[in-house]
Amino acid sequence: MEPLRIGVLGAARISEAAIVRPAQEIGARLVVVAARDDARARTFASDHGIERVVADYQAVIDDPEVEVVYNPLPNGLHGPWNLQAIAAGKHVLSEKPYASNADEARLVRDAASAAGVHVIEAFHYRYHPVMQRMLELAGSGEIGDVTYVDARMLMPPPGPTDPRWVGSLAGGSLMDVGCYAVHGIRDLAPILGGEPAVVRARAGEIPDHPGADAWVAGDLEFPNGVQAHLESSMTHGAWDFSLRIVGTLGEVFAPAFVLPQTDDRVIVTVGTDQRVEELGQRSTYAYQLEAMTRLIREGAPMITDSDDAVRTIEIIDALYAAAGRSPHPASAI
Repeated sequence: MEPLRIGVLGAARISEAAIVRPAQEIGARLVVVAARDDARARTFASDHGIERVVADYQAVIDDPEVEVVYNPLPNGLHGPWNLQAIAAGKHVLSEKPYASNADEARLVRDAASAAGVHVIEAFHYRYHPVMQRMLELAGSGEIGDVTYVDARMLMPPPGPTDPRWVGSLAGGSLMDVGCYAVHGIRDLAPILGGEPAVVRARAGEIPDHPGADAWVAGDLEFPNGVQAHLESSMTHGAWDFSLRIVGTLGEVFAPAFVLPQTDDRVIVTVGTDQRVEELGQRSTYAYQLEAMTRLIREGAPMITDSDDAVRTIEIIDALYAAAGRSPHPASAI
């Protein structure tokens, strides 16, 4: 297949792992980049083999060689710049969450549909064999009927000036890492009778960063009555990106379901028997970019499309509401 031609907005930390190395691995072209600091953009391009540097984000979007825009900007800028790319007729791979709230997500979805372009939300873990195997085991009957799901996205604090602490940029633990827990729980909807609903939630801040949730805990329920629990935190003492699915006969556990490139184990326990399956530490981001290439070149659908993105942010907004918080407002460029 012809390589994708990608334009990159900004020189974010995540870009090296999420787009640069996957593009190099599968042979996609990194055509152009822009950043707020031109010198930083030039260093980023030189270090990572990006073909050209342009003046600003709009120039990336307008570049005639670019067919896919990668958007890793702060959360509050996902929606506005996704809309700018859509208006230019470009496909988008947007870091999650792809809008600040459900209303903005619906606006992005509808604009993409009208323009005939794809906006993909970068829940990269969903394309890795670890998550695929977790879902396969959950639906296979080996652990019996699913009775409970527990998803944890806990991390040590980012630096004090990190934009993830800025509420006006749609920061906070639920938007940054908790969205993975929401999505991981939602992945079970086809097995458990449909989308889960929020039952209750709690959230808290820390004094240094008012306006951004430092932690969120929530309970959800599937239509068939199965309960799910999630926790997200940006104040935890250690990393815990785990997913546990419990059944009437046993359970399956992934210690790092979001980043299996660091730990690719799926631990299956049935009665007194336990086995460990190791499913490969190839990057989740490489699997994701391959899937996007198939989408654009062959029309093969992706799981994390715009409809999926809207359903995820609807639950995020509902968790905030249950915890007595308002959804994040949309940002302007």
